[in-house]
Amino acid sequence: MIKIENVYKSFGDNEVLKGINLHIRPGEVVVIIGPSGSGKSTLLRCMNRLEKISSGKVIADGYDLCSKSININFVRTEIGMVFQQFNLFPHKTVMDNICLGQVEVRKVSRKEAEKKALILLEKVGLKEKAHAYPDQLSGGQQQRIAIARSLALNPKALLFDEPTSSLDPELVGDVLDVMKKLAKEGMTMAVVTHEMGFAREMADRVIFMAEGTIIEEGPPEKIFTSPENERTKSFLEKVL
Repeated sequence: MIKIENVYKSFGDNEVLKGINLHIRPGEVVVIIGPSGSGKSTLLRCMNRLEKISSGKVIADGYDLCSKSININFVRTEIGMVFQQFNLFPHKTVMDNICLGQVEVRKVSRKEAEKKALILLEKVGLKEKAHAYPDQLSGGQQQRIAIARSLALNPKALLFDEPTSSLDPELVGDVLDVMKKLAKEGMTMAVVTHEMGFAREMADRVIFMAEGTIIEEGPPEKIFTSPENERTKSFLEKVL
């Protein structure tokens, strides 16, 4: 689904990604962990070209994201993204937020968009909030709406950039429950998170990054119980 081959990314003189190689298979849940500043979020943003790479290759759903002829807006409907800060339109209702992309990008009727929005709102447990505005919702509710909005475009994969990091601790569980449901349904997911419980329970593969490189990767049981690299061990001792 997503192929990253020898990818480098620099911001000025700061080299953030240093030769990353990573393939994500259809239906796979890949969780990326590591200390702050390791390049995790930058790597994720390169997967749908929210950041342009400095060199290397990124193939998403068969499309070369470095090609000048690529319709990047189309690719972003296929590879959706859920951000830390929700990014909902504050002046639009929940229903409008979920319908907008369907009508404008997928060109479905408003009636069909609303029907799908209600199904998705039920999926994330917020059907009763269809006509509320974002500022009337908690952070956890806003994040679940943001996930529903991404799902409305029928993406083939979803990227999650620390989706619970800005939430109060008691709101994290509801968002993680929605993500777990998606994983069980077979959604291809790349998740940058500090939620080690989610990584341990739901990941098919855990990637540990530090200083712009992939230090170690493997199934969660291996990474969390018998990591091979000392840098991985040191990190996990601090966060577990």
